[in-house]
Amino acid sequence: MKVLLTLLTPLSLFLLLLLLLLPDAALPSDCPKDCSCSTLESIFCFQRHSPTIPQGVPPATQNLYLFSNGIEGLTEEDFDGLESLEMLDLSQNKLTALPDRVFQPLISLRNLDLNSNQITYISEHCFHGMPLLERLYLYSNHIKTIHPAAFSGLEQLIELKLQGNQLTTLPALSLPRLRLLDLRYNVFPTLGPEDLKTPNLESLRLAGVGLTHLDDELMASLGNLHDLDISENQLEVFPPALKEARGLIHLSLGGNPMGPLDVKDLQNLGDLHELDISSLSLQGLPEEFPKLFPHLEKLKVAENPFNCLCNLAWFPNWLKTKGITLQRTEETRCHFPPINAGKVLQRMEHSEFGCPITTRVTTTTVKTTTTAADPVTLPLSTSEAFLDPMPSDYSLDPEDDNSLPPVHASPSSSSSSIDNEMQPTSCHPNTCSNGGLCRLDRRGQVACACQPGTSGVYCEIPRHHSPSAPEAEVSMATVISDGADISSRAVTSTTIRLDLHRYIERRPYIRGIRLTYRNLSGPDRRPIDLSVPANYPEYTLRGLKPNSTYAVCARPLGTPIGMDSSCTEAHTVGQHQSTVGARVEDKRLTTMLVPALAILLSLVLIAAAVGLVCYLRKRRGKGHLNHLDCEPSQLELEGVRTSQDNGELPKKQPEALSPEPAVQNGNLEYEELLLQDHCTSNNNMCTHKPSYF
Repeated sequence: MKVLLTLLTPLSLFLLLLLLLLPDAALPSDCPKDCSCSTLESIFCFQRHSPTIPQGVPPATQNLYLFSNGIEGLTEEDFDGLESLEMLDLSQNKLTALPDRVFQPLISLRNLDLNSNQITYISEHCFHGMPLLERLYLYSNHIKTIHPAAFSGLEQLIELKLQGNQLTTLPALSLPRLRLLDLRYNVFPTLGPEDLKTPNLESLRLAGVGLTHLDDELMASLGNLHDLDISENQLEVFPPALKEARGLIHLSLGGNPMGPLDVKDLQNLGDLHELDISSLSLQGLPEEFPKLFPHLEKLKVAENPFNCLCNLAWFPNWLKTKGITLQRTEETRCHFPPINAGKVLQRMEHSEFGCPITTRVTTTTVKTTTTAADPVTLPLSTSEAFLDPMPSDYSLDPEDDNSLPPVHASPSSSSSSIDNEMQPTSCHPNTCSNGGLCRLDRRGQVACACQPGTSGVYCEIPRHHSPSAPEAEVSMATVISDGADISSRAVTSTTIRLDLHRYIERRPYIRGIRLTYRNLSGPDRRPIDLSVPANYPEYTLRGLKPNSTYAVCARPLGTPIGMDSSCTEAHTVGQHQSTVGARVEDKRLTTMLVPALAILLSLVLIAAAVGLVCYLRKRRGKGHLNHLDCEPSQLELEGVRTSQDNGELPKKQPEALSPEPAVQNGNLEYEELLLQDHCTSNNNMCTHKPSYF
């Protein structure tokens, strides 16, 4: 008994000491119903399916997670006694309103998450009495109005997220410590310095808010800005406010109708680590691009109609050598020339860009002796001739016979041995069709000077052009809706060519075209969007389903869906209707039938010859032979040896029928004859035994 008391005394003292040190600790019995208390400070209540806050939350709780519980309302009494609470997660519930001062008992609260509810209004006193609040998340609600003084008193707030609501006006935010402000996918066409009095702001996200310009004074007031997202807005030109911006690390410009980028616009953005210039209708990138961004780590250039020509051959190797991550790689593909259309830009080899072969030609001057003082003019070598770049006033009118630029020659060198390396000054010679001359500007844009009698962006349309017979057989009739500005025709079972000439001619002001098409014949009718430059009068949709009907609509880039749009229906042909495929099958069938017929004819002739031989031998036998074999028997074949042994002259043996050689079929493999000749030893009639493969 004494031993037992001796052991219990230290244990009792330890338990007593533990209770004294942790008087307010949450024991397992203190955990609210349907909740999980993994630690003494954190409580998780997930999918309780209750419209109210759980009761009996321990006072020492610091983190309370109540997401996706179905909570429909809050009262101030719900949070009585939770002075130690620092984190409250009420996201993904069914809250429609926030009563005034409902969070006032939470004097220690630093993080409040109310995202993905159904809140429509933020009143003046919603967040009253929360002096320590640092993060407030209100995104993905239905908020239409915020009282101008709703965020007053939140002096310690460093993150405010309001994206995905229905706001059209923003109260003046005077938050001196704010670091992150997310306003994406609301409607704020303009924002000025009076709207954002946040001098320490580091991240500003304004994607999809309808911005038509970026205020210079606003950007000047945000001297600490490092992350700027202004994608999917209505910016038609590169914002001048960014030309003087310094210190940006992340910049997103994608989805704006601003068109090609100029080197001058990007000169002061050398600190960027991440850049998004997707969906800008870019045909190329400036050759100075790698030098402009020495610290770049991530790049997004998806959904641009790139001309994968020689001036873009540096791009894949630059990504690899610098270790740059190309985001949305599968959506970064070539659009032109046709041989590269659809290829993933990052995976292309240098040889696929069609760069002209660089040659080195040595020219040598000829020494001559003359009495005159005039200099001797030497013949111009081929390596010294070059073409001037296309001037700004250069005419591309196919009616102008003088549209081709003149050829100039550089002065010949006077040195005795000069190595001149030809520098490519134009794009690939096969870029422009029908003898058109191709030129590239510094931004990689393609322009073709067409010969008289041709037209089109790439001089691909001869005047009075009519499709050839094979093309007419494969192509279907043009489908034009009444009054539509776009038309289409099926080229193959998986491609449709769109004619946008009329659409572009009627809208000379547009900078690009947004094409939307969807399959009306299949179960998946999700629309697919493409951005096409305004100088592409024809565009080919690829990767379609055979024998399907597609709805195709075009609208100016940057305009809302349905505004100034023109639609048509297009049809792809079925695979079985392909004339080319039928011809291939006919050709293969002919290749197989001709040898078979020849074999059959040979067998008939052989059978006739054998029958004739049998008949003649029968008549010559004069009846002294009881039977006559069509083939020599084993004894007859051995007669040569026995007669030689007896000293007699050998009798002439009938020739044994050698088997027909194997017949080659279509250069693929060798096959046995369909029929083989065989004669029995005791019958004069020849029979045919079929062989089996």
